[in-house]
Amino acid sequence: MGLATLIFLSIGGFSLVVLALSFFGSHLHLGHGDIGSSITLPAAAGFVGAFGFAGAIAAELTPGHSLDGLVGAGVGLLAALPVGYLAGRLTLAAQRMGTDPTPTSSALVGSVGVILTATRPGRYGEVRLTVAGQSMKFNAQSEEPLAAGASVLVIGTVSPSCVLVQPTPQFFQKDGQ
Repeated sequence: MGLATLIFLSIGGFSLVVLALSFFGSHLHLGHGDIGSSITLPAAAGFVGAFGFAGAIAAELTPGHSLDGLVGAGVGLLAALPVGYLAGRLTLAAQRMGTDPTPTSSALVGSVGVILTATRPGRYGEVRLTVAGQSMKFNAQSEEPLAAGASVLVIGTVSPSCVLVQPTPQFFQKDGQ
């Protein structure tokens, strides 16, 4: 292994340290944001890593030549530019990615669930609903008595932890219920 290869591998290894730093600070960047130039640490790590590792490969494939460092730098730069650009774009896209709104109790209206504890008019029971893919229990009120195991439809919310239910219409019921 030549000196140029060792230098390029060291540069690539340094990029791994920069990448590790980016995990500890999501708001760390290089440059000044007020002037429109902001380079994220993952983009810098991608650029430096591609430069170092591609340069090491090129330098190792041209052993014994006096130009192995220059060839490595050229190939490293050719590899580093698109990698750094794409890493920056991907980081920016991930930072600006929207998320679903937090579910609220009003989002429960229309949900189908199963009575866990029987309900009676004026008394709370308990119902199991699936909210955002998670099975959750809520207090339940109904205008008519509902037995445990009955399939119900949420028609309103009384509070964030209590829903108003009624028996499900026939077209909502699953086989065997």
